[in-house]
Order: sequence, then structure tokens, then C-alpha cells
Amino acid sequence: MVGKPVIKGTRLIVQYITGLLARGETMEEILKEYKRLTREDILACLLFATETMEDSTFIPLAWEVV
Repeated sequence: MVGKPVIKGTRLIVQYITGLLARGETMEEILKEYKRLTREDILACLLFATETMEDSTFIPLAWEVV
């Protein structure tokens, strides 16, 4: 999957699952569509995304005050 993190035993990338959640899909809807996934898989995606953001450094863009 081009080096992107995947859910073990699937070809689903973490970004895809978090994207579904961000667009309003419920955990139940995702589990119904992807029978091999578990609730724990989805929660692991969220935890991975959270921990990835904690390891990031953000540098604010310069804002021009008018």
C-alpha cells in the first residue's frame, strides 16, 4: 500500500478508515461494510492517528495583520 500503515490482515489503510469516520460514517456502518474489521481495529486507527499527530511539529505560518 505504498508504505502507508494498514490494518493487519487487510488491505485497508488507516487513512481510509479515519477518512470514513471524518466524513460521518459510523463505526457500525464501517463494520457492516468490512466484515473482517473489528471495533478494536477502528479504535487502533484513531489511536495511531492521534499518536502520529503528537510526534509532529507544527510551525505556524506568518499572518499579516491588516
